[in-house]
Amino acid sequence: MTADTQLEVDTVYEHRQMRAGRNGRRWAFLASALVVALALPWFVYPPVAFDIACWALAAVALDLLLGYGGLLSFGHAAFWGGSAYATGLISLSVGAPFPVAVLAGAVVAMLLALPIGYLSVRRSGIYFAMVTLAFAQMLFFLTNQWRDVTGGENGLQGVPKHFFGISAVETDPFYFYYAALPVIALGMWIAWRIVHSPFGKVLVATRDNPARARSLGYDVERYRVIVFVLSAGLAGLAGGLFAVSHGFVSLQEVNWTTSGKIVLLTVLGGIGTLWGGVVGAILIVILEDYLASSGFDGIGIISGAVFVLIILLFRKGVWGTARDWIHRRDEHRRARSSDQEKD
Repeated sequence: MTADTQLEVDTVYEHRQMRAGRNGRRWAFLASALVVALALPWFVYPPVAFDIACWALAAVALDLLLGYGGLLSFGHAAFWGGSAYATGLISLSVGAPFPVAVLAGAVVAMLLALPIGYLSVRRSGIYFAMVTLAFAQMLFFLTNQWRDVTGGENGLQGVPKHFFGISAVETDPFYFYYAALPVIALGMWIAWRIVHSPFGKVLVATRDNPARARSLGYDVERYRVIVFVLSAGLAGLAGGLFAVSHGFVSLQEVNWTTSGKIVLLTVLGGIGTLWGGVVGAILIVILEDYLASSGFDGIGIISGAVFVLIILLFRKGVWGTARDWIHRRDEHRRARSSDQEKD
């Protein structure tokens, strides 16, 4: 065997080891995430545990648009809240099981996102963010004024948790958590599948170098509209579940502060990490619940201070920093083992 052939064999073997290591970590991560999701209501008050799941899905939805599409939206409250109102109205008027009502609400969110995305993606950067914020505020005004349907300032009260007549799920938050968790998992899987599909690869290319993507024949605006609609659908899925879990829908769901909270969770966990929003949701929701339970009124001050601290110490967010540290450690180990083999 020649030296070149031996080098090729060693390179292939090293790549296989790297791939096996990544796959092993991926399966370990998925198993750990599943265990945490299943165990969460045993350690955290079940409604709070489900709030974490809903906000985590919303943050993952925004990261799909921001981290992989390069578009910062301050209007995701329109899709979170629009789906919440649609889910509540369907549940109250039709009496459909909550998974059906939530999926219908997600479809409404995607229909809302289609014209908004078509008009917004023609801008980028801060202009895109401001346009999405303007559309979201228009929906807030419409929701507030259309009192006969939305309830105005009173919102929608008594949104039921219909689930095929199973009373334990419909009345106990603990069992409702496990009944609704598969819908959250479905949303997470859809986001993961989008990122790891050819569509996701092209989307990253449109983020990094839109001019080159256009020169290769890709319609950048079309890809951005599609990911905008998909992101809105996932945020709508989370918003509908949130409405059913709480049993009511208020104007808070379509207020700009909801959009700000979703951005906060995404940046806190790490932009472009996909799962960073889950970490951000766990940190912020548990912190807010603890402060509210202790009677502290300045929750926004503390959460804002935590956000600033994380940004200063972890420029890539909590999950992004941890991921980079793991990658550097693996590279250091491979370099050290390669040096030892040469010796």
